[in-house]
Amino acid sequence: MLPHDYFAKALPYDDFLKKYGSATDKPRWDKARDAVAFTDSQSALLKLFTRPTHVLVLAGAWCGDCANNCPIFVRFAELAPCLDVRFLDRDEHADAQKELQINGGNRVPVVVFFSEDGTEVARYGERTLTSYRKMVKAAVPGLPEFEEGLPAITADWLREFERVQWILRLSPRLRRLHGD
Repeated sequence: MLPHDYFAKALPYDDFLKKYGSATDKPRWDKARDAVAFTDSQSALLKLFTRPTHVLVLAGAWCGDCANNCPIFVRFAELAPCLDVRFLDRDEHADAQKELQINGGNRVPVVVFFSEDGTEVARYGERTLTSYRKMVKAAVPGLPEFEEGLPAITADWLREFERVQWILRLSPRLRRLHGD
């Protein structure tokens, strides 16, 4: 289990990119951030999120998958201020990187969700189902057509964030704490 202590070491979006990004990284991340759009139902859903959630993202400013995916999380937090999204540099925190390996490999982005009191709730990463479907099309003949692109990837991530939010909202421990 990854300790919540890493969340305190992680940085908000702009600070992370300022510290770890090159001159070309931040514009690439910002371009992706500007491209994220939500449907009316996605916006309404995000506005329903109320349970404080610490979102730790193991990332690399240099990473293309991170540049394309991580800004989505920041946009979620704009509509759901209960989401506190912070980024931890994979290369500087090798111990966290080792703890968060996927299939025995160092991957990014990896997202770890914590409750407000530091209890780990879930992990997800590195690519979404939409991304893997696109990649596997060339290797597996006969696959059906799947939805692709940023809207589908955004929807994939939103399902994970929503799942965590409902876990937290239905937690007996947190319901007692919040009186709901």
